Amino acid sequence: MTVQMQLARIIISELTDNQVIYLKEVDGTRQFPIMIGIFEATNIDRRVKNDYVPPRPLTHDLIVNVAESLDATIEQVVISDLSEHTYFAQLHLRTSSGELIEVDARPSDAIAVAVTFDPPLPIFVSEEVLSGATGTSDD
Repeated sequence: MTVQMQLARIIISELTDNQVIYLKEVDGTRQFPIMIGIFEATNIDRRVKNDYVPPRPLTHDLIVNVAESLDATIEQVVISDLSEHTYFAQLHLRTSSGELIEVDARPSDAIAVAVTFDPPLPIFVSEEVLSGATGTSDD
């Protein structure tokens, strides 16, 4: 089972290499942080604020462009696993023939892809990951 989440906060600090994004449950109160790099955090922040258009495509733009060139639609982001304090994610793409393709991605890249769209793509987190990240369950 997955739980729909939304990007709740982005914390950027020039004093540390690790930046933090928080995902919050759409229909609940649980939230959790994901540590990401400065480059990823800055790009996510710029997309959310719509205050910067890069002169050339960035990695998440490239992913969207490749999917569109292959006549596929990126439907959603799923953060599917948590192992040794590392999150794992997939982009779910739908081909023109209806086939669902799951592509492994870093959560930061997947979230950057999600916020490239207007409105942003849905972000889902498996219940197991959410319970592990928050130390709670929604039973």
